[in-house]
Amino acid sequence: MARLVMGRVAAELGQPIVFENLAGAGGNLGSVSASKAAPDGYTFLYGTNGTFGINQSLYKKPGFSAVNDFEHVSRLTTIAAMVVVRPNFPAQSMADLLKLLKANPGKYTFASAGNGTTSHMAGETLKSAANLAVVHIPYRGGAPAITDVIGGQVDFMIDVMPNTAPQVKGGRLRALAVSTAKRVPGFESVPTIAESGVAGFDVSAWDGIFAPAGTPAAVVEKVNAAIRKVLSSPELQQQLAERGAQAAPNSPQELRAFVTSEVDRWGRAVKRSGASVD
Repeated sequence: MARLVMGRVAAELGQPIVFENLAGAGGNLGSVSASKAAPDGYTFLYGTNGTFGINQSLYKKPGFSAVNDFEHVSRLTTIAAMVVVRPNFPAQSMADLLKLLKANPGKYTFASAGNGTTSHMAGETLKSAANLAVVHIPYRGGAPAITDVIGGQVDFMIDVMPNTAPQVKGGRLRALAVSTAKRVPGFESVPTIAESGVAGFDVSAWDGIFAPAGTPAAVVEKVNAAIRKVLSSPELQQQLAERGAQAAPNSPQELRAFVTSEVDRWGRAVKRSGASVD
């Protein structure tokens, strides 16, 4: 997603952008590195609801503040999650799945990409909202989790659509519902969880661009304008839609306020789940 959008931003700015992956601690290591970079306008960070929301409560010491250690440039997209099951799973709809889970507490399992990930928190939020007793099975990443849902080792999963939509289109998984308040463009036949019996359910992932605190405001505004321009492209919007994402740029001020609220929202979800990483 970062390359899809920011590659076009590079062309708009006439400035090459080098993508550097710094893995570890659920994105915290890369985020810490970016927070300590020189605020000269040449280092930016691709952040998500994972690093800038969930991790702030999941990790006792994430090493950075999502609110205070960065200039907030712009959100890129919001990303729906999808409830998926294997094609021969007995529940044919989300309403069917909810009835099945409520009638058989503790019998069924849901997979996640790991403790504290968006897929885990989405599952925990559903459990809490629908008063379900379902067993969580964490994996070391989304790919092995989805593989085991396909194979029937786990019953269902709620994961972001860039991961689940290709499997649904390929017939390897069946979509029951999306996690957002409204249906997702391009997947209009798939109802929302809220429509299916869990009133008010609304969970989505998101991503955005950030810069080290102290980066000049003029630089932040220039990059923000470039992001807004490329995200207005119908071609790019279509490519995003195919991944279950929708362009959602905002101002630096709006992004800061949004991140502040997300730290609180995901923090409540982490607390409900009992997940913690030292």
